Amino acid sequence: MSDRPTLAPNAAIVGRDLSGEDFAERDLSGAAFTDCVFIDLIVSATIFEGARFIDCKFTRCRFTHADLRDATFIRCNFADPDSHSGVQIAFSQLDQARFEACDLSFADIERSSLWSVTFKETNLRGARFHRADFTRVLSSKTQHTAAAFLRCNLELVDLADAILRTCDLSGSSLREADLTDADLTAADLSGCNLVQALTDGAKLGNADLRGANLEGLDLATLGSRDGMKITLAQQQDLLTAMGLDVHAQ
Repeated sequence: MSDRPTLAPNAAIVGRDLSGEDFAERDLSGAAFTDCVFIDLIVSATIFEGARFIDCKFTRCRFTHADLRDATFIRCNFADPDSHSGVQIAFSQLDQARFEACDLSFADIERSSLWSVTFKETNLRGARFHRADFTRVLSSKTQHTAAAFLRCNLELVDLADAILRTCDLSGSSLREADLTDADLTAADLSGCNLVQALTDGAKLGNADLRGANLEGLDLATLGSRDGMKITLAQQQDLLTAMGLDVHAQ
């Protein structure tokens, strides 16, 4: 009898090296993978809708045209420490996917749908979001943008031009992140670290920046700032960045 795992919808796979498997065009919706290894895989047109991955390792993997809607990843590692590269995800669906305590450093996520995605306490250092779409079109006149980056490491992340209106990035480090022309209108940036972040053209109108480290943030270069929420203690950093000499009295 073969001891190879059965890859099928709702299957439960535990402790297996799946690097040699062909995942192309398979339906693995609802499957559960625990402590599994995926190395040098190209996952094309595979359905992982509602799948669950716990303590899995993905090394030098690429997902293309994959269906990852409602998938959950807990304590999964997508980074390759030897090549300093991350997972590649292109032309895929990640709507309502959830990543918790994962390592997605240097991930390259492009031209994919990420509406209502959640990243919690996840390392996204150096990750690149190119034409990633966090918005769902509900009608010809209505769009809804949703995403959460909760207490994540977003240092050096590329979110240039990203539309993240009303999204929750609270408690995350955006140190040296590229937020050029990003739309963060009414976003929750409370408690974030924005030191040396690139914010030229960024829209921060009505954004909540209370408790954030705003050292070096230049209000004059922002795309919008009306209604931005800060505390009294943050005023000095902002005024100093604008070239004003602030005195206690």
